[in-house]
Amino acid sequence: MTLDEDLADGGPAAVRRARAWLSRAVEPGTIDFWRFVDSAGPVEAVRRLRSGSAPERIRGLVGARVEQDESLADLRRAERCGARLIVPEDDEWPALPLHSLTLATSDEPDDPRAQSTRTLALVPPLALWVRGTGRLDELADRSVAIVGSRASTAYGEHVAAELAHQLAERGWTVVSGGAFGIDAAAHRGALAADGPTIAVLACGVDRPYPAANGALLNRIADSGLLISEWPPGAAPHQHRFLVRNRLIAGLTRGTVVVEAAARSGAMATANRARTLGKEVLAVPGPVTSAMSVGCHELLRDREAGATLVATAAHVIEAVGGIGSDLAPPPDRPASARDGLSDVATRVLDACPVRVGVSPERLATVAGCDVLEVLRVLPALELADLVEWTGTGWRLSPPPKKGEVPRR
Repeated sequence: MTLDEDLADGGPAAVRRARAWLSRAVEPGTIDFWRFVDSAGPVEAVRRLRSGSAPERIRGLVGARVEQDESLADLRRAERCGARLIVPEDDEWPALPLHSLTLATSDEPDDPRAQSTRTLALVPPLALWVRGTGRLDELADRSVAIVGSRASTAYGEHVAAELAHQLAERGWTVVSGGAFGIDAAAHRGALAADGPTIAVLACGVDRPYPAANGALLNRIADSGLLISEWPPGAAPHQHRFLVRNRLIAGLTRGTVVVEAAARSGAMATANRARTLGKEVLAVPGPVTSAMSVGCHELLRDREAGATLVATAAHVIEAVGGIGSDLAPPPDRPASARDGLSDVATRVLDACPVRVGVSPERLATVAGCDVLEVLRVLPALELADLVEWTGTGWRLSPPPKKGEVPRR
């Protein structure tokens, strides 16, 4: 069945095929084109474009592609690789997280000359090609983006993998871009925890890129999802990476930047997340590392509002439910001095290391009454903090290596 015949039917199949055609006809991220489709509807938009009755500016965005139709071939190609096309009319569409993109687009001016450029505009996708068995709306509901440098350090990859592993263990979906470095480490960390992870690609979902990450991306498709705005077979052109960053920021509750240079795709994703009102989180690194300059700049910029995070608990506290996902306080080494009263602490500090002294001497040094000294000494002795030498009181010597302290 030809495209025009399918569109004449006007049913769900026509809507899906219309959006499949639109995904190849125009590069994503164009404000006026999204507004045109949103206003006319996908089927009517394609009809008007094909008949030449669409506004001149909209026709110009499509150009020579208006005569081409690979929509049916794209849908069949997707089916062969285990992928599908998800459209806004589907129940699986992640409407809630992507609503932030709709709000951002509504704030753009009507004059095209004053609008954000396509690589910077925060425009909702017209459709999403998805490969994997998970439901996109469910996986995106509790999701966090972990992004960073391709030229990452061992420190950065360790932190990214550890964060992703801990988040996945707690039921959160880890979203990244499938690239080398931090992206790959985050995906691997989530997979190691048998948790879901999503890779947002700048090419077709049947065309793993980078090719060296092909095995990793196939594993992601088995347990999570590969997502792209571009149809199967689409090439990973450089400008598409800049456009897809808004999806990583838009789909998730927050973006964690593990390592990033001062100017990088990770910083671009963080800036988009901030503009969308999402949480921006940053992992600090060595002050001497060029790969952590971007993270440190995010933390120094008061307007950016970035939050320093070091563990998955910190991340979940920032993006989780208010009052229900609080991070526990950090563990602190226990000490026998913990919980001592003021008098007991002063008496302990007054005890000498080598020679035992009398309670009267301790009272003088500690600045308290002798009866108070006599009252706290038994408890200090039970705690192995002081000992009686036969002639006086002194601090207990530390236990020797391998020796268990007396209690």
